[in-house]
This record gives sequence, C-alpha cells and structure tokens, in this order.
Amino acid sequence: MQPPEIFHRAARRLRRDRIASRFGESDFLRRFMIEGLSERLDAVTREFADVLDLGCFDAGLALPGTRIVRADPGFAFARAAGGVQCDEDRLPFADGSFDLVVSAGTLDQVNDLPGALNLIRRVLRPDGLFLAAFTGGGTLSTLRGTLMAAEQDRPAARVHPQVNLQSAGDLLMRGGFALPVADSETLNVRYASFGRLIEDLRGMAGTSLLVDRAPLSRTTLAEAAAGFGERADAGGRVSEQFEVIYLTGWAPSPDQPKPARRGSATVSLAEALRPKH
Repeated sequence: MQPPEIFHRAARRLRRDRIASRFGESDFLRRFMIEGLSERLDAVTREFADVLDLGCFDAGLALPGTRIVRADPGFAFARAAGGVQCDEDRLPFADGSFDLVVSAGTLDQVNDLPGALNLIRRVLRPDGLFLAAFTGGGTLSTLRGTLMAAEQDRPAARVHPQVNLQSAGDLLMRGGFALPVADSETLNVRYASFGRLIEDLRGMAGTSLLVDRAPLSRTTLAEAAAGFGERADAGGRVSEQFEVIYLTGWAPSPDQPKPARRGSATVSLAEALRPKH
C-alpha cells in the first residue's frame, strides 16, 4: 500500500528550480546543518571513498578525498552540480553503491520518509554510514503562532507536518539501521520584519508544499505581519527558531558491536542503583 502524497512533488521541483540561482542569499540554515554533520563525521575514525550527497542544493557539501555523487529533487540544482535529479523516496542507485550517504535539509519534505530511509540503507555498503539533518517539530513556532492567530476563525495548515526527535529515532530503527542515534540542536534567528522571514523561507524552498495548501489572503498576511511585529524585543527584532534534527545510523554488518544478550548482565539493576557508602 502506497503512503498518501502529502507533499506536491511537482511544486517541490519547481520551487527548487526557481531559487537555485540565488540560494546563497538564504543558505544559512543548510550551512548550520552541514557544520553539525561535519562535527559528527569528524568523530568517526574510518575513511570513506564513495559518497552520496542526497539533496545537494548548490553542492556546498565538501568532503576532500572522496568521490561524491550529487542528487537533488530539483533539476536546476542537480544539473549545476553535475548530478542526478531524483526524489529521496525514489532513488535510482544500485544496492551497495556508497559507503557514506549525507543528507542536509530535504528529508522533512519527503512523502514516504520510512521508504526513503529504507532505500538509503540499501544503497549503503555493509557498515556504511548515514548522516542526515533536517528541520524538526520545534521549527517556526513564532510563525505558526502568528498565522494561527490571524486565521483563528478559519484555521488552515500553513506549515507542513514535521518529525519530532523521538519519532526520528524510531524511523531510523524501522529503516533497519544499526547503532541509530537521533539528536537535535536549535538555531535562533532574529528578524527585523515578517517579510524578511518569509523571503528567507522562499529562498531556501521552505514554504508549504502541502498538496491541499490554500492561498494566503492579503488580509491574513497583514494580520500575521502585525502579530509578528508585536512580538519584537526592545531592539525591534523577533526571534524565530529552527530545530535541526540529526540522524546517525549504520548499514548492518557482521563486524559491528552487538547489544548485550538479554539476561547476560552480572549485576542486577537494583544493585547498580543502590547508594554507595
């Protein structure tokens, strides 16, 4: 049974194509994600040769000494990077093609995220590493609040559903990854105006892609802008947050450490928790 199409695939491609030439003006969130992924990769002692940059945007991910295949849902990004255009839940790569898959900033817009994670695991070689970053459930709380207040008599879904941290870890395990880890960081950005926030979201292809999205009226936009401005601090700026969820998982391999067999502990839980004198 196919999962429902939540996001409009054609609209997603079109919006990415529209912002491809000016993505550098609003790439701060992806740069933040790449920095976080790089820190996690630095903690890994092994080397990688064949890398898939999944959702490559402007090919800003650099991993010296590796062969990188770029892939993006948008044609313009994929063409500029010399890569492949594809959706994350419809990968065209053979099983076992890569020993590292990195994805920064796109997995929150995938219709079949469990299916995408399963495909990512399959294109990894045994003991290959998967690293991802995407926005989570705490993102755009200020924008959500102002839009809900502006449309309190006729609320509509304006920001697409997002994965929370616990669900992200569950999805990794469901996708068949070994040694799964999910953690998060929050980036706070102070905006001088509602319009600047919206421009940034458009510039990173981060506006709503819901299949059943409804257009915003001028009245709603004006009320939302006014409500946004009312939240300004003494300096005239409003804080907006972006929660970034990081995923780390390994393709299973016989050489990986295994969890201890249940019942094999030599000390009981009660003994371990007993106060030391």
